[in-house]
Amino acid sequence: MILLRRLLGDVLRRQRQRQGRTLREVSSSARVSLGYLSEVERGQKEASSELLSAICDALDVRMSELMHEVSDELALAELAASATASEPVPAPVRPMLNSVSVTGVPPERVTIKAPTEAVDMAAA
Repeated sequence: MILLRRLLGDVLRRQRQRQGRTLREVSSSARVSLGYLSEVERGQKEASSELLSAICDALDVRMSELMHEVSDELALAELAASATASEPVPAPVRPMLNSVSVTGVPPERVTIKAPTEAVDMAAA
C-alpha cells in the first residue's frame, strides 16, 4: 500500500537536506517540535495543511512545488505497484510514460525505482 504521508515525508526531508539544514533549524523556524517534524519526515505522522504551510515557509518552498514533487513520487509508486501486480498501466500515467526514454538498457530487464522500493520488470 502506498502511504501519502511517507511520500510527503520523503519529499520534505529531501528539500531540507538539499538546503543543508538540520531538523532543529527547520523545526525552530516552523515553530514545530523537532520530534514531531522528525515523525512527519519519516511518514509516521500525518501533517495538517497548517503544519505543511509552516514547514514550507521555513524551507522557503511553495506548497504547490512540494505537492507537485509528491505527485510525481506517487505516480512512480503507483506505476511500480501496478507493474508488480501485472495490471495495465492506468490511463493518467500513460502520458507521462511518453516522456521517459530508456536507451542503452538491456531489453530483457528494466528497473523502476519508486521512493521507497525498486521493482524489476521484464520488458515486453
